[in-house]
Amino acid sequence: MNYRKPFDTASPEAVGIRSGDILRYIADLEASDTEMHGLMIMRHGLLCAQGWWAPFGPGIRHGLQSHTKTYAATAVGIAYTEGILRLDERLIDIFPDESPAEPSENLKLLTVRDVLCMGCGMDTMPPPSKDWIRRFMHTPVNHKPGTTYMYNSTGSTLLGAIVRKKTGLGLHDYLKPRLFDKIGIDASNLRWACMPDGMEVGGGGLWATTEDNLRLLKLYADGGVWEGERILAEDYVCLATTNQNDSASEAAVNPPATDNFLGYGFQIWMCKPEGAYRADGAMGQFTIVLPKQDMIIAITETAPGAHWAQRTLDITWDFVDRVTENGPLPEDTAAYDALKAKLASLNVGNPPCQPYSPTAERISGKIFRMTQGLFGPFGGNFMSGEGPDPVREFSFDFDTYGCLWKLTTASGRSETVRVGTGGLRMTNVLGRTEDATQLYLAHGSWSDENCFELRCRWLETCLEDVYTLTFEGDKVTITAANNSPFQFPGGEPITAVMA
Repeated sequence: MNYRKPFDTASPEAVGIRSGDILRYIADLEASDTEMHGLMIMRHGLLCAQGWWAPFGPGIRHGLQSHTKTYAATAVGIAYTEGILRLDERLIDIFPDESPAEPSENLKLLTVRDVLCMGCGMDTMPPPSKDWIRRFMHTPVNHKPGTTYMYNSTGSTLLGAIVRKKTGLGLHDYLKPRLFDKIGIDASNLRWACMPDGMEVGGGGLWATTEDNLRLLKLYADGGVWEGERILAEDYVCLATTNQNDSASEAAVNPPATDNFLGYGFQIWMCKPEGAYRADGAMGQFTIVLPKQDMIIAITETAPGAHWAQRTLDITWDFVDRVTENGPLPEDTAAYDALKAKLASLNVGNPPCQPYSPTAERISGKIFRMTQGLFGPFGGNFMSGEGPDPVREFSFDFDTYGCLWKLTTASGRSETVRVGTGGLRMTNVLGRTEDATQLYLAHGSWSDENCFELRCRWLETCLEDVYTLTFEGDKVTITAANNSPFQFPGGEPITAVMA
């Protein structure tokens, strides 16, 4: 395990921020329609506030979604710094075997730099498949590369394939000695989703901690140098963190996300405050660099849609506007103590508690077999093309702590999930050590005599599944829903019968 040298800390006042302003910032975030998971604020190289909303914690990795793209671009930047590749190299020269025999004139022009800044010139991107690189290289390049903007996650994953082609190493193995070990990211704690050919999904497949993200963006904020060692070339950092492609067309695609209209660097977005930029993943995974304020803010959360992710940014800009002093402020012991107390007691909220129903005794230990529809915790991963493994049969064994939810999936996988019914989430460790997500929290409550509601979440993700099971005689009807547009299950009724 790599040793992570802790950051030095200071009170907010010592770095020119009022503790009361951070308290107000947290209150505004909690009052918005987002579920906060983690927050870190660094100014002048010193951590002045950090906290995680239980059950989330500082050492728990978190799904990054498209924040992963900045890691993939960093691999390209390191390869560029090492002289392994050039930004003006053409893709048809890097992938000659996957390219068309007679490439179009626009495809001939497509370079590494164009892929970095979402300027591929394509109007569509291919889905995951074993031959995804060939399919990408055969996707029509309808516009001259670098002249239009289209958010292209497959192109972001191609960045890792470029590094692999040049070095023979995937993203993880390439970055471990060159980035992770040097800046204090524990590579053994990271997890990746992979494409069907084994390539890490650089477009959105990494799980890392809030602090990992802050460390990555601190490298950019410090011009590519970490503790005196240059890791990224200065000119690459300058290009990556400034506008390289006009992203105003995003207004038609994602109108609530107004911070997406301001330009794009190398897998990094420009922001409303002067000179600011951010790494950005779906549902509000933000690491924001504010050069004018010499400040970095890292956020992990579940924002249920683009509107609420933008609201997080808007709240952040309001907070940043209140940071007007560069030097130390007089210490405010009362406000600082209140901030420390708040940061020590953050919580996403407790689940409902109703553990009693006569139905529990009637169904306890009975096996139910699925007759219609799909549901279950093993929803696959759309980024890697992995399909769901739905539940085939299940049972509940009730006791004084809650119940054991025993389930068997279509593939034959068997798991036993401890479900709490006393007002707390039970933590389960499922699957294999190498799996991206293992921590599964489960809580159950009887909303009425025949209706059992399961609230379950993979702690290393943004996602909470809600299964509402209505028992009538030997039949159960299940409604499955979750807080993400990206993951199975959906909201269709599902049925099972007692065996």
